[in-house]
Amino acid sequence: MSVRDEHRAALLALDDDPTAVCAYLTARSGLPGPRANLELIGAFADVAPEGLVLSLADSPDEYLRCCGTVGLGRLVVDAPSGERTELTDRLRIRAAEGSWRVREAVAMALQLIGDAEPATLRALVASWVDDQDPLVRRAAVAGICEPRLLRSPDTAATALDACAVATASIDALPSDAHRDTGVRTLRQALGYCWSVAVAGDPAAGLPRFAALRGSDDPDVAWIVRENEKKVRLRRMLAPPDVPSR
Repeated sequence: MSVRDEHRAALLALDDDPTAVCAYLTARSGLPGPRANLELIGAFADVAPEGLVLSLADSPDEYLRCCGTVGLGRLVVDAPSGERTELTDRLRIRAAEGSWRVREAVAMALQLIGDAEPATLRALVASWVDDQDPLVRRAAVAGICEPRLLRSPDTAATALDACAVATASIDALPSDAHRDTGVRTLRQALGYCWSVAVAGDPAAGLPRFAALRGSDDPDVAWIVRENEKKVRLRRMLAPPDVPSR
């Protein structure tokens, strides 16, 4: 039994008692500390009832809010297609909040959606990457740029489009807007997401990434340099071995 399975079983044994579940989550959160317990967050998202997910998604406690936020992703998958807007709107709000842990939880929620319904993820990403808030655009690229999701050609294409649109949004900003905290956070994500997206579809991705080198925007240049440091991209950019004579 995996660690996540053990947490699922323990949470189910608490019989959906909100007080007991919150105590279990808090005691095993890994916080304060350098790394939150992501396996536990995933287990909660897998099995928690809708009411508790919605409650914790608004919790003032950061870790409990992360649990509820990832759980929103499962609720999206479980809900009929015509009843998802309120849930995805709540995820979008969480994508723009100040806690970086909660923003990461939004990316996890999107990936949970992508595992179950790739087309739903693609539609969300296409919408979010045009949002006025750079943190929402960041959630879009961070959510879809996950290697396991890019085995689907359509999702790989959407990931490249999202990276391109998000990068262009930075390139189009006036110089003083580049110092905005949200823009810096988006730039940071693009500093690795391009390499993931290109690896998902090298034939389409390498030319699009190479085109970024023509930008005179310093943030776009930084994005290019950071991605070129990633092993996954360096391997694709390396010249082929020339056979010795």
